[in-house]
Amino acid sequence: MARFAELGLAPTQLAVLEQLEYFEMTPIQAASLPLALAGHDLIARARTGSGKTAAFALPLLARLKPKHFAVQALVLCPTRELAEQVAQEIRRLARAQENIKVLTLCGGSPVRGQIESLVHGAHVVVGTPGRIMDHLQRETLRLDALATLVLDEADRMLDMGFHDDIAWVAERCPAGRQTLLFSATYPDGIASLASRFLREPREVMLTDTHEPDQIRQRFYEVAHEARLKAVGALLRHYRPESTLAFCNTRQQCKALLDQLHDEGIHALTLHGELDQHERDQVLIRFANRSVSVLVATDVAARGLDIAQLECVINVDVTPDPEVHTHRVGRTGRADQHGWALSLASSADRRRVDEIARTNGFTPEWHALDALDATDEQPLLPAMSTIQILAGKRDKIRPGDIMGTLAATTGLNREETGRINVTEQQSYVAVPRERAREILRKLTTGRLKGRAIRARIL
Repeated sequence: MARFAELGLAPTQLAVLEQLEYFEMTPIQAASLPLALAGHDLIARARTGSGKTAAFALPLLARLKPKHFAVQALVLCPTRELAEQVAQEIRRLARAQENIKVLTLCGGSPVRGQIESLVHGAHVVVGTPGRIMDHLQRETLRLDALATLVLDEADRMLDMGFHDDIAWVAERCPAGRQTLLFSATYPDGIASLASRFLREPREVMLTDTHEPDQIRQRFYEVAHEARLKAVGALLRHYRPESTLAFCNTRQQCKALLDQLHDEGIHALTLHGELDQHERDQVLIRFANRSVSVLVATDVAARGLDIAQLECVINVDVTPDPEVHTHRVGRTGRADQHGWALSLASSADRRRVDEIARTNGFTPEWHALDALDATDEQPLLPAMSTIQILAGKRDKIRPGDIMGTLAATTGLNREETGRINVTEQQSYVAVPRERAREILRKLTTGRLKGRAIRARIL
């Protein structure tokens, strides 16, 4: 395996990578980093979760001039969730350089606060195409000093209808910038973008970076009307801590959610009717393991990158083999193993055969009645989420919350789950069996000198 030390990065950057336990490069990093660091434009094909963020973050950080307080790198992402994840990873990698400011500009957050942040300046901006266009039109964002443009998950942005928006933004970037395009697939629209906005790009095409058997796929034949109950049987047999269940329609998502709730399984759903605050809250609770199952359509799940997802269940077989690949590829990441379980009626057999033929595997069929789904132990998440009614606008940081938790409840960092601070609220995952006791003690303390208002979600 190639090591980061071979790239000629600054010693301070290598030290940060070592602190983050980044020693050996993933295949996409090993193939793309030497080209990007040499200044070439790049088209890289790699799935989400393969280490691509570092593959473009390290080159853009290497080109930054920290003392020049202007936007020097712009990363376009399809969704707010992915943009937040990318910005967080860039901040982690940027520790080697002092005072590097990374700003997220996405829809769903007040424009006024973003304008105020831009006034104070930023080196790196990560955002969604529509909101970036908005700021460029308002002239609150200037790209005169831009050195690097990154198009992350470009195929997803095209699927979501952002082609013209991406083109509009790219045309307003300096001609001499470096452009790095990352995509899980290579539809015609990618070639069109590349021909218009990349200069003699080098290509890195990795079709699949999963190790053999990293994702264990199993198919279960079940009558169409019995699928929803079958999901509960799969969950009780395999007992995964986190599961993403895909349905083809929003109505099917709602029906499955009701079924899981009837069976006492903690589940939430993502759908288009949620506002951004509600969507953020759902994703925070799922990512911090206080909910066992997230039910979603392919459209609602776009841009999601959930770490350590143990299981994907295809409640409905998708007619598109490439969509199937994207679904199951969300598990088994970062050297973890994962289950991909698919329910199919006899009428779906032809679809399954086409998926298997396209993706080069033989479907492994199992009988649903062979599952051991009689375990009386309830499927309860390990964590609960406490919502605190204070956030970034109140100058709250994760360290403030951890300090208050330690002082009032005695919790240490190892016992505490994820802490997420949003604009107006904060969320902390705590052990489920102690959640009520922790809430009671927490609300007797003070956070940044203020009384704490909180509740268990």
